[in-house]
Amino acid sequence: MGESGGETGLSVSEGVLLGHALVARVAEDLGVRVFFIKGPASVLLGLRKPKISNDVDVFVAPADLQLLLDGLRERGWRDRPVDPDSRAFPKHSVTVDHPDWPCCVDVHYRFPGMEKDAGECFELMWVHTQALSLTGQQVRVPTKALGIVILVLHALRAPHLAESRRELDYITAMVQQEQLESEVLDLSTRAGALAAMRPYLESVVPGEEAPVWPAPSTEWRNRVLAREPGSARLLALAQAPWPAKPGMLWRSVAPKSETFLGGDIYADVSFPGRLGLHRARWSRFLKALPQIIRDFSHYRA
Repeated sequence: MGESGGETGLSVSEGVLLGHALVARVAEDLGVRVFFIKGPASVLLGLRKPKISNDVDVFVAPADLQLLLDGLRERGWRDRPVDPDSRAFPKHSVTVDHPDWPCCVDVHYRFPGMEKDAGECFELMWVHTQALSLTGQQVRVPTKALGIVILVLHALRAPHLAESRRELDYITAMVQQEQLESEVLDLSTRAGALAAMRPYLESVVPGEEAPVWPAPSTEWRNRVLAREPGSARLLALAQAPWPAKPGMLWRSVAPKSETFLGGDIYADVSFPGRLGLHRARWSRFLKALPQIIRDFSHYRA
């Protein structure tokens, strides 16, 4: 989104900070427990180098998801379109925006890589939160150990990216300096995140303390393997039951408007506009085809 937020005149950084206070107040009024992940809280806790966040990331128990979303909708927030292909792109959050606000709010109800029941994971994480003052209001944020697990899992979704590698290096230095290895390992174990965290934990946990590593879930393996959207669709198609394959293939060739709007909320989905969007989509696919082939070959290996 742009640098200003319609009638509010807020910059993105101002909107993100005030967005934390807004969501916290809505949750408090509803009696819903929420805590904020990534973003400015991670910077204040020393888990990330200073950077400007583009949205508000908040975590809520799955059972309270709709209650919180309804509370935000009553205040003018609206759901952003998303690609309806949940096989290729499993959902873990709902994104809402506001016409007069310069940033979005991502409402998380589970976190990729944590394989335990989402409700159980929330209760585990809630115990590992703490109060932090943002814009003059107390909000809940993760403890350092939980914040590390969340940021590492986020980076490990795309370990090939230079930004992910830099973040992992920064976190590793802090974990070793503050001797948080055991706490991070314990949280990863109890959240069912050992398989996803393994590439990172093997580098910081002494060999004699290494656990028995479980196999990663199909969802996590797909997330790490698929460096292109086309790869995710191809993997989902290969793994789907035969009766579902024709419909999935058709939706890949002739996607719904939500697929285009999920990438660009201002996309022109009129008939002439869709023709241009299809041309651009096929152009991106052909350009990405070598990487898609490499991704799929790793899956078959």
